[in-house]
Formats: sequence, structure tokens, C-alpha cells
Amino acid sequence: MTRATVVGSGPNGLAAAVALARAGYAVTVLEAASTVGGGTRTAELTLPGFRHDICSAVHPAAITSPFFRAFGIDEKIGWITPDASFAQPLDGGRAAVAWRDLDRTVSDLGPDGRAWRALARPLARHIEGVLDFTGNQLLRVPHDPLTTIRYGLRVLEAGSALGGRTFRTEEGAALLSGVLAHANTSLPSLAGAASGVLLAALAHTDEGWAYPIGGAQAIPDALADDLRAHGGLIETDRHITDLTRLDWGDPDAGDILLLAGSPRLLLSHPGLPGKYARAIRGYRYGAAAAKVDFALDGPVPWTNPDVHHAPTVHVGGTRAEVMASENAVARGRVSDSPYVLTVQPSILDPSRAPAGKAVLWAYMHVPNGSTLDPTEHITRQIERFAPGFRDRILASHAVPAASREALNPAEIGGDILGGAFTMAQALRRPVLSTAPWRTPLPGVYLASASTPPGPGVNGMAGWHAARTALADAGERATLADLF
Repeated sequence: MTRATVVGSGPNGLAAAVALARAGYAVTVLEAASTVGGGTRTAELTLPGFRHDICSAVHPAAITSPFFRAFGIDEKIGWITPDASFAQPLDGGRAAVAWRDLDRTVSDLGPDGRAWRALARPLARHIEGVLDFTGNQLLRVPHDPLTTIRYGLRVLEAGSALGGRTFRTEEGAALLSGVLAHANTSLPSLAGAASGVLLAALAHTDEGWAYPIGGAQAIPDALADDLRAHGGLIETDRHITDLTRLDWGDPDAGDILLLAGSPRLLLSHPGLPGKYARAIRGYRYGAAAAKVDFALDGPVPWTNPDVHHAPTVHVGGTRAEVMASENAVARGRVSDSPYVLTVQPSILDPSRAPAGKAVLWAYMHVPNGSTLDPTEHITRQIERFAPGFRDRILASHAVPAASREALNPAEIGGDILGGAFTMAQALRRPVLSTAPWRTPLPGVYLASASTPPGPGVNGMAGWHAARTALADAGERATLADLF
């Protein structure tokens, strides 16, 4: 039986492994950590009974992903679909909320309601067309050109100076800026807009910003179960740093190797062509995330009651403040008033903490490789919009950006996006090619967020890598063929 070896057990690595196992390959997954999941893991980081997500927490891209839909992820694990996808508190007890009900959001935004509807409704109604374009290699003809054009126009608007004139109130402007800042890049930018506009549209779909019951670990666990059911093996505590020392089989016999981590691992192979090696060395990693997990003696005491309904809360104040924070990081500095992305899963999932208690997931953006302990910065910023928060902290667990790579080797310098998220690197990820998952090394493929479609828990990079490998072996496979 032909062998397939996958290095890395994040969602992309496991997606590739599942696809290849179902196609008849003898698959072995090698994982550096003691548990599967990569950045999609859940563990008791603070106190017993408090279950924290190690990296990713809310997954609108997972439940809508073509790969995960074919896989049946909505049937294999339980999902929570909140009425409020995300919120942005402001001073004075004000807040803006992206309710899954678009009409409610429009009504709450008042003068900015019409502009929000114009942004979100056409894309939410045709989300399949948006996902087709954003979930694949960009160097192709989209299946829904009209929706792609609409999406592109909204990205151009939100990612340029025009975006500053679209929303007239602090609430509307802050609501959009909070979601644009997910891209961890300077603002305004086309890259930030490409990510943020998609996330804003997903907020108003039937699935909304869903997240798994019990924590993110449910996603890789479901994939691992399917892999084992189809004969696959998983070996943990296998940190691969040198491809020349890895026995992955014989490419002349059709054996393949998929790397679901940083493309830098390819540089350990002496046969890598010089031009390709230079491209990998030139591939840039971007700003990083410094994270804190809190065990709380009750829910976060937000001043605005509507914020209690949103698992995801963007804590950063006004659009001007969010932009100042992101632009400071882009210049290599840490803002004194940082943009903080928080998730409060306990509000709808009592399994995450003991009765009456709560967990809070929070990170701020910092320069790549930063050693800053973010606990005080994050605590102070949340306290600004939730007085009394500090008094509810039972325990906390901080991971500076410089320490993230030890937890997940793919997170170079604490970059959780698999490489700087710029428009240039959206096309050249990590090289400019119509099949960037294929490397010049026979039988070796890339299957991580450093390849299209980039970051997000959607399994698509892994699926594209597996599909490319199958095509190179003369096997045309579709998701419908495998599932």
C-alpha cells in the first residue's frame, strides 16, 4: 500500500490525512506535541475544571468550510451558534453588536444601519460564492463572478481611506474596525479588509460565529477518530526538524510527504532548488499574538448588558484607537491601549468551567518574537469596559509571543496566521504558483496556513495539498468522492 506521511496534526494536517486515508493510502501523522490539534487544542491551563482553548476558539470558517461540510463536522460534534456573533464595547457604557439577525444589527446601529446592511447582506446571502473565492487559490476563475466582484468592491472600500467615511457613528465604525483587526496588520489595509469583510458576512449567516461544545479540541479529535477508522496512525511527541532524518518512504514508489507546518522545514533538505529555497527564506512572518487565559469567579462584568450575549468581544474602543494599536504593532511597538480579542465561551457552554465560574480567552497583538507578558495590558483594557473584572480573576496563564513556537512549531515568533497576512503574500503563499501546495521535491507537499487559502480553521489548505498529491498520482478526487 502506498504510504503518506503528514508532519503536523493541526486541522490542515489532519484534513489532508483523512482525505488520503479515505483514498486508500497508509497514512501516518507525526505530531510534535503530546496531543493532536496544533493550534486547535483545549486544556486545563489555570485551575482544575477550567478548560481553555490554547489558540483558536471561535470557528465561523470551520462550520462553513467546504471540506468540513463534506466531512460532516456539524454532525460529528456539538456546536453553539450564538445570537450575537461579536461585540465591541465603547466608553460610557455603549456598545455595538453584530447580531446574527442582520435586521436587529441594522436597527441597533441607527444612522449606520443602512451602510452595515449594504456591506453584509449581499455577501451573507451569497456566502457560498464568497467562500469559493476566499477558500481556494486566488489565481483562478471564481465560480460566482458577481459575488466575487461584490466582495472585492467591499474589500477595496473597507481597506482604503474610503472606509473611514462609510460609517458616521463611533458604534458603526468600531464594529467594523474590530473585525478588520483580526488580520494583525496595519490599518487600513486590503489584507485586513479581505479577512474582516468575510468575517462580517459570516456573522449574519445561519451558522454565525459558531464554536464547539467543550472546546476547540473537539475538531481535531473528530478528524483523528475518522483517520484511525480508515487505518491511519498518529504518533505524538515526534518533533521533526530535519527532513533528511525522516524515513517517509520512497517517492519513486508513489509515497508522499505532506508538511502541515512552517515551510522553513523544507530548508533542511539539501536537494531543495536554490530559487525555491530563496523564496522560502524570503517568506515573511508577521506580527504575533501574546495570550492570557483567565479562570474567573463569574462572568465578565461588562458595563453594557448586550456584550454579555456575545462570545467574541473585540476590546479596543473606537476605530481610531483600534487603528492606532494595530499600526503601533506594525511599527514594532506595543500599544499602551491595545486591541484585545477576547472570547467568553462559558456564557453559552457550562462545560468549560465549574458551576458559577467562567473562562476567558484573550490575546493582544505584539511584534514578532516579543517577550512581553500581556497579563496587565489585557487586564487593564478589559477593566476599562468591565469595571470589577480584575476582582473576578481566580488564576491566569500567560503565553508571550516568543513562547508560542514551543507550543506549536508552526507559529514562528508567535505568528498564529502562518505568515504575514498581506495582499502580496495572499498571492505568493509561500510562492507564486497555480499549485503552491506542490514543492520541487518529488512527493513532497505543503499543507499549512502558509499556503492558500491562508489562516483559519477550515482544513482547506490540507485538502488542497491532498488533492494535488492525488492528482499528481493520476487520481482525480473530489470531496464528494471521498465522503
